[in-house]
Amino acid sequence: MSESPAVPARGSVGVMLPLDLPVGEVLPYVRRAEELGFDQVWVVEDLGWRGGVAQAATVLASTTNLTVGIGIMPAGARNVAFAAMELATLAQLHPGRLIAGIGHGMPAWMRQVGSWPASALTLIQEYARALRLLIAGKPGPEDGRYVRCEGVVLTEIPDIVPPVILGVRGPKSQAVAGEVADGLLLAEPAAPGYITASLRNLGSSAHPREIVVYDAAAVDEDEEAALARVRAVLEPVGEPQWAAHIDPLPFAEELRAHRAASSDARHFARTMPADWVRALSIAGTPAQARAAIDARHAAGATSVVLAPAGPDPLAALDSLARALPDRR
Repeated sequence: MSESPAVPARGSVGVMLPLDLPVGEVLPYVRRAEELGFDQVWVVEDLGWRGGVAQAATVLASTTNLTVGIGIMPAGARNVAFAAMELATLAQLHPGRLIAGIGHGMPAWMRQVGSWPASALTLIQEYARALRLLIAGKPGPEDGRYVRCEGVVLTEIPDIVPPVILGVRGPKSQAVAGEVADGLLLAEPAAPGYITASLRNLGSSAHPREIVVYDAAAVDEDEEAALARVRAVLEPVGEPQWAAHIDPLPFAEELRAHRAASSDARHFARTMPADWVRALSIAGTPAQARAAIDARHAAGATSVVLAPAGPDPLAALDSLARALPDRR
C-alpha cells in the first residue's frame, strides 16, 4: 500500500461541533454543516464530555465530503501505538478526510487523571514524532523518556496519511511543532497578529503545513446583535493564560489595563470596545465576518474554524454559512 501525505486545503472554512450539543442534535448538525458548504467539522475532546475519536468516526461515517479534525487529543491520555491504530483506521476508511490534533491537554485535567508529565514539552515532542512515523507505516522510533514503541509497525496504514498537528500556544511548544508535526492548531481567539506570531515560532519548513485556527463566531444583519453573542465567549481572554493570544495585538496593554479595572470577567467582556471584539472573533454582518475570515487566511491560516456563539448552535449554522466565501 502506498502512503502519500495529505496536502493542506488552503482557504478552508470549518465549523466546530460544540462539546455540549445535545446528543440528538449531533448528526443533524454535521449533516447540515455539509449541506451548507462548510469544508470541515472539528470535534473537541474535553475531560468529562465526549471522546474525540468516537466523535470523529461518527461524523466521518455520517457525511460524505467533510474533512473532520480532532482538536485535540491530549498526548498523555493514550498510548501512542494504540492512538496510531485508531487514527490510521479512520484514515483508511475515510481517505483524505482526517486531521489529527495533538496537545498537552489542560494541566488540571491531566493531573486529575494522573497523566501530567514532569516535562510536557518532552512528552509531546516524542509523542508527535512517534505518531507520525507509525501512521505512515514506519517503525516506531527509539524509546524515549515517555514514549516507548521502538520497532512497532502497523500493518494497516492509509493511502493518504493524515496530518498530525499540535494544538499548542506557547513559543517553545510551537517551535517543537515546527520540528515534529505537520502544522499548528491555534485555539480561540486567533486574531491575525497571533497567527503571524505563531508562524514565526513555528519556523521555516520545506513542506506544506496545516495552520488551523479557531474563533468564536456570530453572524447577523444587526452587527451589534452579533457582537453581543460573542462577548460572553471572550470573558476569559483577559486572564494570564491567554497572554500568548493577546501579546501580539496592538491593544494588548490596553486590554490588560481594562481587565485590571473591571470587577470581573463578565464586566470586562461586556464593556470591551467593539473594535477589540471584532479583532478577537469572527462577528458582525455577513460581509464583516467574511472579511475577518479572509484576514486570517491572509495571515497564514489554511483553515478557519467557526465556533458558534449563542444559545442555539444548530440554528446558528445557517447564519454562519452566510459568511462563507463565494466559490462559484
